[in-house]
Amino acid sequence: MTAALSHYLQEKIQLVEQNLLPALEREGVPPRLYESMAYSLAAGGKRLRPVLVLAVLEAFGKPLEWGMPYAVALEMIHTYSLIHDDLPAMDDDDLRRGKPTNHKVYGEATAILAGDALLTRAFAHIAEAYLQHPAVTAETTVKLIAELGLRAGATGMVGGQMADIEGEGRSLSLDELEYIHRHKTGDLLLAALLGGGYLAQATETQIAALAKYGTCIGLAFQIKDDILNVEGDAALMGKAVGSDEQRQKATYPALLGLQEAKDRLASLVAEAKSALVQAGIAAQSLTQLADYVKDRQK
Repeated sequence: MTAALSHYLQEKIQLVEQNLLPALEREGVPPRLYESMAYSLAAGGKRLRPVLVLAVLEAFGKPLEWGMPYAVALEMIHTYSLIHDDLPAMDDDDLRRGKPTNHKVYGEATAILAGDALLTRAFAHIAEAYLQHPAVTAETTVKLIAELGLRAGATGMVGGQMADIEGEGRSLSLDELEYIHRHKTGDLLLAALLGGGYLAQATETQIAALAKYGTCIGLAFQIKDDILNVEGDAALMGKAVGSDEQRQKATYPALLGLQEAKDRLASLVAEAKSALVQAGIAAQSLTQLADYVKDRQK
């Protein structure tokens, strides 16, 4: 990662994190439930999805403030998905971001409810924040809610997670594996880019380019995760490596081999950057973020 990109990410992550906990409901929420929600929401991480929202607005010369409620809502939904993924009935993980997983600290029942609460709070936060916003119309707000609901739901992230579970212990085709990757990980990244585009008042051509970029880096992100699970540094990643092989999960390295998985990763990142150029979107930050997806070590 270049020094410029490192500084960019630190700046944007700090901005996002300042807005996370204030967006949670507290009054009237059982204290243990609030603590569980806040524990995972404030646990750190790459914050790539909210950063992508801000990067799109920046690319179109719009105020970052326009995107903050949507960016925060995305991170709430991403965090809920991680809490649930870590549960014994799912991936059964003990560590997340170098810390005990939510259910290890608060118990399974509270972890499930904390995930539910973060999911539902995300949509309420979008509606509340944009209701009186001077620059974001009601039509745009509805598009944001619809986009996020679509990408997070049964035809998106949740459907991808279901397909991933059903794929454990059996051989998958490349098409089946890509379906998992595009939805389980890619759809929330796509939601970040398209939501940013709606807020930035992008044209249809520009929205299509953002969708292409998002589809490519979403798949690339999951391929990189698969590669890191084979050869990553557990200390850097904050979680165990080799777990995919132990669970007999379908992955790119398992299906194609490690080198071909790396080649596919590089090809997708190049395709993502090309889509921006062809649409005339001059966004250095988005280009650098595509490279970050390829080069990250955690």
